[in-house]
Amino acid sequence: MTDEDLTNTGDGRKPGGFQVSRRGVFGVGAAVLAAVGVGAAVAGCDSDSSGGSAAEQTTKNSVDPSDHIVDQHKQAQSSLPFNDTQDFADTDKGFIAKLEPDVFKDAKGNTVWDNDSFGFIQGSGPNSVHPSLWRQSQLVVKEGLYEVVPGIYQIRGLDLSNMTIIEGKTGIIVIDPLISVETAKAGLDLYRAHRGDKPVTAMIYTHCHVDHFGGALGVITAEDASSGRVPVYAPTGFTEHAVEENIFAGTAMARRSAYMYGAALPRGEKGMVGAGLGMTTSTGTVSLIPPTHDITHTGQEETIDGVRVVFQVTPGTEAPAEMNFYFPDFRAMCMAENATHTLHNLLTLRGALVRDAHVWSQYLTETINMFAGISDVAFASHHWPTWGGDKLTEWLTLQRDTYAYIHDQTLRLLNQGYTGIEIAEMIQMPPAIEQKWYNHGYYGSVSHDVKAVYQRYMGWFDGNPAHLWEHPPVESGKRHVEAMGGASGVLKVARKAYNDGDYRWCVQVLNYLIFADPNNEKAKMLQASAFEQLAYGSENATWRNFFLSGAYELRNGNFGTPTKANAASMISALSVDQVFDSAAFLVNGPKAWDLNLVAHWIIPEENKTYRTELRNGVLIHYVVPEDFKGPAPDATFTLSRLELIAVMTGAKDIVKEVQSGAIKVSGDALKLKQLKDVMDKPDPNFNIVTP
Repeated sequence: MTDEDLTNTGDGRKPGGFQVSRRGVFGVGAAVLAAVGVGAAVAGCDSDSSGGSAAEQTTKNSVDPSDHIVDQHKQAQSSLPFNDTQDFADTDKGFIAKLEPDVFKDAKGNTVWDNDSFGFIQGSGPNSVHPSLWRQSQLVVKEGLYEVVPGIYQIRGLDLSNMTIIEGKTGIIVIDPLISVETAKAGLDLYRAHRGDKPVTAMIYTHCHVDHFGGALGVITAEDASSGRVPVYAPTGFTEHAVEENIFAGTAMARRSAYMYGAALPRGEKGMVGAGLGMTTSTGTVSLIPPTHDITHTGQEETIDGVRVVFQVTPGTEAPAEMNFYFPDFRAMCMAENATHTLHNLLTLRGALVRDAHVWSQYLTETINMFAGISDVAFASHHWPTWGGDKLTEWLTLQRDTYAYIHDQTLRLLNQGYTGIEIAEMIQMPPAIEQKWYNHGYYGSVSHDVKAVYQRYMGWFDGNPAHLWEHPPVESGKRHVEAMGGASGVLKVARKAYNDGDYRWCVQVLNYLIFADPNNEKAKMLQASAFEQLAYGSENATWRNFFLSGAYELRNGNFGTPTKANAASMISALSVDQVFDSAAFLVNGPKAWDLNLVAHWIIPEENKTYRTELRNGVLIHYVVPEDFKGPAPDATFTLSRLELIAVMTGAKDIVKEVQSGAIKVSGDALKLKQLKDVMDKPDPNFNIVTP
C-alpha cells in the first residue's frame, strides 16, 4: 500500500485469516441523561437525525470492504442458520398499522425520530455489513402497532425500545413509555387511532434505564401521578438508580454513548445500520415522573384497572432496579430487558457498573419456574414477542444458559491463570446456543462480556507485574514508535498488517504512533481505513458503531457529545445526597488542598440540616444529628431542595438568589463562592482516538 492509498484502501487484497468474532449537572443535565441506561437523546451533528454534510464526508472517504471481509461474510452466510426464518414471521405477527411517515419533529422543528432513514435496509445485504447484523437490522427496523394477544398491544420501531399497552377495565396501562416525550405521544396516538381514545389509567416502568421512562410526560401529566389518578409502578430503588447509576460519570458516558450509537454517522451501507437492540435512540425531550407505587418483592400481586399482575423483582440483572411480571388473565409474561433477541451487555461499551451474570442467570431460572409453564406468550421491552409455551421456555432457557456459561467458564479459566483478554479469545459457545439467533451478540458480545466477568471478580490488573505500572498511552506510544524505528517503521508494520487482513494489529500499532504524534496524517488515515474494515466485519452493532465513529473522528475531527435533551424533570428528582455527591466529584483536589470550608444547608421541606466539610481536597456531607456538638459552620444556607439543585448545577446564580431572598444566609456568604471556584466543569468533548 502506498501513502496515496490511505483513504481508499481495501479494493481487492489477497485473502487472509482475518475474522471479527462476535465473541467478537455541574455534570448533570444533558450529559447525565445521555448516559443513563442507553445514552439517551444522542442526536446527529445536525438537526436532521440522519446526519448531515459532515457525516456524508465519511461515506465519500470510506474504503470499500476488502477481500478478507468479503470472504468472512461468505463463510458466515454458509455457516449460520439463515434457513431459520421464524423471526420474520414473528415480527409481522399481529401487525395492525404503521406510522406513515415514521418521522416527526419536536416543537422547535428538529427531527427527533426518523425510522424511514433506514429504508435502505432491505433485500440481500451489502459486503460492508456482516450478514447476521444485516438480518437483525431487517427485523428491528419494522415498526408500527402490533397485537400481542387480544388486549395487549405493542408500539415498535418508534424508539430504541418498545411501549406496551394493556387494555384494562376502564382504560389502558402503559408499560415503558420510550425515551422521548415526542415518540411516546406519537405511539399513544397511533394506538388510539386504531383502538379508541382510551384514558391512561396506570403506568409501569420495568426498570431504571431512560429508554423505559423518558417519554412519561408524553403519556400522562405529572399531576395525573401526584394526584393519584394514574398510579405509576416501578421496582423498589427505581428513582435512586434512574438518576444515579450513571450520573457520577455522566459526561464520560455520554461522550462514549455517541460512539456506541453512531451519533455522528450517516445512515447507509457503510455507515450506521442500527444498534442491535433497536435502530437507534430518539432525540426528543426526556422526562421523568417518579413512581408512586413500589414493587418490593417477588410474588407481589397487584390488580391494576381490573388487570391482575404478578411481579418478580430482579435487581442486579440488566439494571440495578428491574422486574419481570406476569398477567394471569392473558397468560402473558413481560421480560423487561432480562431476555431479548440478542446477547446483552454485562458491561456496556459506554461504561457502567459491571452486571452480575450469575445473578442474571439465577433470576431467569426463577422466571422459568414461576411463569413459563403457565404462559402462552412472552414479550419484552425490545424486539418482538415469542409465542407458544415450549418456544418461550426454550428461549428463556437458552438465554439463561448463555449468561451462566459465560460466567462459569470465565471463572473456570481465570482460576487456571488465564486473563480476561485471553479468556475472551478462548471461549467457544455450545452449538445449541450458537445456532439460535437470539443468542448472537448484536448489542453485547461474548468477547466483552467475558472481560466484564473477569473485571467483576479480578479487577483491571491481570496479575502480571509487567502490567502493574505501565506507561500511559502517550509515553507508551513514544517508546513503541522509537523501538520500531520511528514513524516510518510503524507505518511499514501497519501497512503489512492491513494488507494481510490483520486489522486488529494494524490499529494497535498505529495507535502507538497516533498517540506519540497526533498530527501524523498518514497514520490516522490508515487507522481510519482499518477501523472501517473492522466495522464491516463486525456482527455486533455497537462494535460497528465504535469502529466507524473512530474512523469518522480520525478523518473529520472530534464531534464531541452531540446530545440534545431537556431534562428538567429528571434533574429535579435528584436527592440532596446526590447533589452533594455530584459536587464532591468535581472538586479539583490540588486547588482545594489548603481550603477549609464548613457549611450547613437547611432544607425546610425535609426538616433536615446537611453539613458539608471541604478539607484536603475532599468534600464530605452528612445529615447533622440533633445532638451535634461539632464546630460551628462558616455559613448556613436555608433553601429548598430544588433551589439547591438550581444553584449547584448553575441553572441559577447564587448571588442573585441570595439577593432575592430565595436563599437565606447567615455567616460568611462568600464561602459558597470559594467552593464553586475549586470545582471543575466536565469536558464533554474529550478525545478518544487521539490524545
